[in-house]
Amino acid sequence: MTKVHPQTFTAAAGSAPPSPSLASSDSYITSKRAAFTVWMKSLVIQGNGCTVYNSDGEIVYRIDNYDKKGSSEVYLMDLQGKVLFTILRRKLHVFGRWEGYKWSSTGSKGKSQKPWFQVRKNFSIVGSAGSSCKVTVRPNEAQSNSYRIQTLDGKSALKIVDSHGGLVAEVEQKQTSSGVVLGDDVLNLVVEPNVDHSLVMALVAVYGLIHHRM
Repeated sequence: MTKVHPQTFTAAAGSAPPSPSLASSDSYITSKRAAFTVWMKSLVIQGNGCTVYNSDGEIVYRIDNYDKKGSSEVYLMDLQGKVLFTILRRKLHVFGRWEGYKWSSTGSKGKSQKPWFQVRKNFSIVGSAGSSCKVTVRPNEAQSNSYRIQTLDGKSALKIVDSHGGLVAEVEQKQTSSGVVLGDDVLNLVVEPNVDHSLVMALVAVYGLIHHRM
């Protein structure tokens, strides 16, 4: 059986460090470019969600929506079930927005806590190629940074860029080492150095929810 976890990568030469808002948790940051396999399936039989493997084939993140697809409230967890982000959909106007609430190291999130990030889908021009979402990351009152999630080719490929157009992370349909393209529910995620992997995965999850992938 073909292994679906990715190969390791080395950091790109001359790559610029990301803004501090995406480097929010040392335990989810590496100094090298990191690769993950995102399987758009839940570990729960006949459930909805996704399962994320690191370069060693170990499960590092998961979302389990059980029998409900397109839920307005999901939880990004680690393998042990510790919640890292709560992701909520707020219904406003046509597109609404998604908010991400980061849980503390003690495993708590107050209801009055302000969102760590917000994602809004941009209005697209008829006939234009692809679509995008605006991301605002606000880890505290004094800090706010903007990013974009851009669709590349179809609904499986995307990239996350900062306000200057610098690449933060990229997702594409996974291929085996022999060049065989796997199903559209098996994706390859590459995260640039010194970026919070858990936050990137939360943004990828929002993208999947927007496009009804889980």
